[in-house]
Amino acid sequence: MAESYKIDLIEAGGVNEVARKLEKVVGVESAKPGYLDVMTLLSLPDHLRKTATAVCKLGRATADEVADETGRTRAMESAYLNQLVRMGYLKKERVGRKVYFYVEV
Repeated sequence: MAESYKIDLIEAGGVNEVARKLEKVVGVESAKPGYLDVMTLLSLPDHLRKTATAVCKLGRATADEVADETGRTRAMESAYLNQLVRMGYLKKERVGRKVYFYVEV
């Protein structure tokens, strides 16, 4: 993507700088807030990126299912999933006693 917008990654100095340069070219208004695209995933801390990637792979999942995918505890994944919900990247829905997390498209 950087090549198509004539952005030199070495010159850019990191992911945040690349994102700022892309915003100038593409425009911030074209991106939906809370949308999980590649640049957003790259900007997330490693622990949240792993959780968000697992939800993207599974589609709609509980904290238990995400924990099975990531190899971490359910409690830890529940905290990370709720953090991603507060950040606006995931949605959650309660069905009976289960809470499902998903990416709204």
